[in-house]
Amino acid sequence: MPHTLRRWTAGICLVVAPLVYVAGLLADPALRAGDAAAGAYGRHPEQVSVSAALLHWSWVLLVPGIIGMIHLVRRRAVVAGHVAGGLALLGIVNFSALMLGDFFYARLENALGAEEGARLGDAAWAMAGARWGFQIPGFLGLLGVLALGLVLAFDRRVPWWAPPAMVAGMLTGPIYPIGMVVGSLLYIAGAGVIGVRLLRMSDAEWLQDPVPSGKVAATV
Repeated sequence: MPHTLRRWTAGICLVVAPLVYVAGLLADPALRAGDAAAGAYGRHPEQVSVSAALLHWSWVLLVPGIIGMIHLVRRRAVVAGHVAGGLALLGIVNFSALMLGDFFYARLENALGAEEGARLGDAAWAMAGARWGFQIPGFLGLLGVLALGLVLAFDRRVPWWAPPAMVAGMLTGPIYPIGMVVGSLLYIAGAGVIGVRLLRMSDAEWLQDPVPSGKVAATV
């Protein structure tokens, strides 16, 4: 029973996380405004609050899914897969934290005007601590997601196209309007197919014995 619960939690989170991500993008007033995006956060702080919260939870929900993917790295490229998985988890945590910035942009633009509010918000994110402590680790984490997925594809655990689609969707989803449509579909398809694989997997497959220790080095 605990093994089934873990497998189902990972699978469901991989299916749900991209849906919550897309909902967060659709709720973002700046993305919906297109060419009129300047000052949209200040004009619609309540919508920003909903969007930022949804995007935050989309990254949080992805964590159990990534842990489930790491669990499947048991036969080939074991060390590489676990390193990539660790990098992916660190990146996802950082992206979740970055969503707080939307709340500050909304209030700064609302109180000080679009131009001054955006200037102060940009200045805050340009600080070295924000860049090296949050932004760069976040994007490196997406490389970890891609590498982890490719390790699973190499072991024929997931389709080869799913990991690139998943990461491409994350990156292009906020690009209005074509990127939002295509990127959202890519993320939903890529993460969703991996999640469904986990849900359809038997507990015996989930608990498959890892490679004997003497063979691990040859699979890295």
